[in-house]
This record gives sequence, C-alpha cells and structure tokens, in this order.
Amino acid sequence: MPSAEEVVITETGREAPAVPGRAPAGDVDGVRAAVGGVLHEHLGARVREVDLLDPGCGRELAERIVSFTLGGKRLRSVLLWWGWLAGGGAARGGPARAALSAGAAIEMLQTFALVHDDVMDAAPTRRGEPSVHAAHAAEHRTRRYRGESARYGDSMAVLTGDLALAWADDLLYGALADLATRARAYRVWSDMRTEVMVGQFLDLRSQARAERSVRTALRTDRLKTASYTVERPLQLGAVMAGAPAATEEALRGYGCDVGVAFQLRDDLLDLYGDPARTGKEPGEDLREGKNTMLLAAGIELARECGDLAALVLLEGVGAGPVDPAEAAAALDRVGARALVRGRCRALARRGTARLADLDLAPALREGLVGFAETAARI
Repeated sequence: MPSAEEVVITETGREAPAVPGRAPAGDVDGVRAAVGGVLHEHLGARVREVDLLDPGCGRELAERIVSFTLGGKRLRSVLLWWGWLAGGGAARGGPARAALSAGAAIEMLQTFALVHDDVMDAAPTRRGEPSVHAAHAAEHRTRRYRGESARYGDSMAVLTGDLALAWADDLLYGALADLATRARAYRVWSDMRTEVMVGQFLDLRSQARAERSVRTALRTDRLKTASYTVERPLQLGAVMAGAPAATEEALRGYGCDVGVAFQLRDDLLDLYGDPARTGKEPGEDLREGKNTMLLAAGIELARECGDLAALVLLEGVGAGPVDPAEAAAALDRVGARALVRGRCRALARRGTARLADLDLAPALREGLVGFAETAARI
C-alpha cells in the first residue's frame, strides 16, 4: 500500500500512486483508505508509547481507542478533504498529507465525543457492539474486581475519551505545523471543540429541565452535531488550503444546513429506523427524554389539533416508561414526522443551493450534492 502522501483520490474508489497533473475527484473510498493509513501509523506509535508506560493500559485502554476509531465511517475526514479540494488544495505531496492528517484528527475527536456521549446517555451499545463503558463494566464483573462495575466502566470510558481528545490535538498540531494557514486553521479547530461541548451542555440541560422547545432543539443540533460533523470539517479543509472568503462562507452555510438536516434525519431513524441498520433499539431518544425537534413539534401539533391522547403521551416522555411504537404512531398522527421530514428536505435544498456559485470539479460537486440528498432521503 502506498503511503498517504503518495496517494491521489480517484473516481474509481481505488488508491493510486500520485500522478503529476492528475485532477482530484474527491472519491469517498479513497479518502477513507488514505485517512485510515494515517490513523494506523499515528495510533500504532501512540499505543507503543503507552505500552512502555504500562502494558495493561495499552491493552485495555489505548488499543480500544484504535479499534473504535478505525471502525468509524470517516464521514468527517471525507468532508474535510472535500473542503480542502474546494479551497484549491493539492491532491498529493506534503500539503495533501497535512489535510489527510487533519482528517484523521477529526476521527479521533469523533471517538472522544462518542465515548463520552455514550456515558452521558447510558447507552449500552454503539455500532451494534457494547459501548466502551459497558464493555469495561462487563470486564469488571467478569474479573470480580472490587467496587461498583458501572462506576468503573464510566471512569474507564472517561479516560478513553480524554486520551482520544489529547491524541486528536497532537495529530492536528502536527498536521498544521508546516502550513502558512495554521493560525486560522487552528482557530477553526478550537471553535469546533468548544461548540461540541456547548451543544452537549444544552442537550443535557434540556433533558434535566424536561424542556420541549423546537428552537432549543435546533440550536443544540447546530452546535452538538452540525458543527463538528459537516460545517467545521468543510471549513477546516478550506481554510487549510487558503480558500477565498466566499468559498469558505458558502461551504459553512452548506455544512450548517446539511448538518442539521442529518441530525433531524437521525432523530427520525431513532424512532422509525430498522434496528438491523441503526444498530440500536427504537426510541433511545425517548427513553433519555431528549429535547428533539420531532418531540417538541409533536407536542405543539398535538396541542393545536386537540389530540389529547397524543399530548398526554408525548408530554410524559422522560417522566416514565413510554412505548416507542405508541409514541411513533402519535407523532405520525399529529404530523410531526412529516414536518421534520419536510424540514430535512428543505435544509438539504438550501444547502445545495449555496454551492451554485462555487467553481468545483464535477466529481466534487456531485459528491457534495449527493451527500445533501442523503440527508433528505428519509
């Protein structure tokens, strides 16, 4: 396999040796493979460092970061690469390597966010497997360690997420070291990390307050999900490449719209999706009492149309057990499902329209448009 700096992303989905003058196409599979190469190299070195300090920590904590991170879809790193190309970044050489390394850093940030999110949500599974805290708690019970298994699992997961975040910062710092745009690019990274924390705060507080607000739900979606999933990865790639202000602004607008659309789509899939595809049982958001647009809009619509049964059921979410099937039927009946689906489509259209004036390679434009269309496909 060629090293990451020797890879050009091709339209065929294969990795190919870089050819001078070859036009980049923003291929998804190739980006994933190239970023995977960076992750293997970087994480392998970091695990060896931990092993030297303590083999047990390397085995039980550091190696778990590796398997978790390599198991992701690498959506964010693909988007960062597309932002890099849209901003005029090169498809090969040292600068391309920097962009791929920044994409790998975002994958590490994703590991941090998901591991901690699962602790806060008490989620037993992730990607169809036991979540990190659940796996550590099970090991605690099996090995008959002292203390509380649940607390041990949560604590180990917090450490796992903390280490992943530290490694993400290290990888991003190295990626930017030789770029003239490093100061602006690091500011984007800094903003993204802060937005994730604020979004998570809003999510937790709205649950604790039993808040049911469409406005708060959309604000949380923007900060907790859209920012670090779509908007900031695109912007980071573009800023690293030294993109014109108009390009950066258009990509950010696209990322905000499409990122929120994807979160709304996820809210729908949480309740109406196939468990075989989502990897979790329906209704996790309801069990956690999350303030989603779907639920908040459902309560408003039930009140407006006088559906008392739906109103009582939906207002009881978070206060006690709720049958996901009954809630799904109620939300469908009052029109909340259709409303959220319509918002997904409208946001996807608006996001796509923001790309109209950008001079993008055909394959890159096709990738961005196709990505937006996926958010509307629900």
